[in-house]
Amino acid sequence: RAQLINPATLDYSRYTILNYSFFAPDSVGNLYGTDAWADSVLLRGKIDWGKPQPAYFPNTSIIDYAHVWGVRVMVSIGGWTLSENFPRIAADPKLRAHFAQECVRVLREYQFDGIDIDWEYPGYEEHKGTPADKENFTLLMQEIRDSIDAYGKKIKYNFYLTAAFGANASNMVHIEWDKISKIMDYINMMTYDFNGGWTPEANHNSPLYNPAVGAPGSLDNAYNLLTGTYNVPVEKINMGVAFYGRSLKGFGDGQAKLFATGHSGKPDDKTYHEDEGMPQYFNVVTRMKKFDRFWDDTAKVPYLISKDLTTFVSYDDVESIKLKAEYVKQKDLAGVIIWDCTGDYMETSPGSERIKGTPLVDVINDVLRPCKRKTIKKRWN
Repeated sequence: RAQLINPATLDYSRYTILNYSFFAPDSVGNLYGTDAWADSVLLRGKIDWGKPQPAYFPNTSIIDYAHVWGVRVMVSIGGWTLSENFPRIAADPKLRAHFAQECVRVLREYQFDGIDIDWEYPGYEEHKGTPADKENFTLLMQEIRDSIDAYGKKIKYNFYLTAAFGANASNMVHIEWDKISKIMDYINMMTYDFNGGWTPEANHNSPLYNPAVGAPGSLDNAYNLLTGTYNVPVEKINMGVAFYGRSLKGFGDGQAKLFATGHSGKPDDKTYHEDEGMPQYFNVVTRMKKFDRFWDDTAKVPYLISKDLTTFVSYDDVESIKLKAEYVKQKDLAGVIIWDCTGDYMETSPGSERIKGTPLVDVINDVLRPCKRKTIKKRWN
């Protein structure tokens, strides 16, 4: 969908911050981009093939366009598959200092507006985490904070520091919330991926409230833990909304249904082959005729059952996204984060490469705007 969604066609009026994902740390704290082609054309601009390479048309990068609209662009570092080096870096004072200076280098080189750390997760053993991560995460964040603030003071600019956090109770115990809350500009909660092929029953990906069956996990549960247990200031909390869904098939002799057990743990990568069974919202919509829609009034989210009763799909739509935005507004939280913003760009017809609309982000804007927080002024010509 590069022809449909690119720096020139993205609707910047709908966002206040865009996170560019992902850069990655190596084992000694150096930072590098993970997609040389995307990093080039998105962060540098449209290639000018008429000149010796590398050459780019001016003012054509995603950062150029965003700054015209007063939108910040952050660089997200890490992600699910790129977090194994964080424990080593955070544990070593020299590596922490080097990593922080690498953050400054990336800010300077690409003109990003801040750093977003996506360490998934401190204390998570499968990604080489240890109990020491709890304190070391704080030390790493403070090192980054000090370094980007020192650079910002030199050029008279206020850089943001944010991080993405796991929204389950098991993730939250590995964070020194009292200290982290003072260091971060925003705390971005990944209130999605609560359930999937790894959970015993077919359950919701991103419920607003805890489902009637299964382990506690929802946007509301995360809010209660953050504010009730850890006293995190509400004005720093952004809650996650999912512009994608998760599918499950292989229910043996039974039929696909909500809370059904005995599934294969495998997604429906035939129906949603482009997304490997984890469909973007626009692909959920284009294949809706193959499914029946249901609503869970406890969790306040929809789900789908295929007409042949073989596939279960958990997803969000306009109705559930609106309820989440209303919850955020009612609780006076900072806002929402989206994974990812391209998921609701609808085409006038499949393959037309013409944008019809963005229904999910539209309803978020309808509920949350006017936003109290000012956007930035354009920084560069």
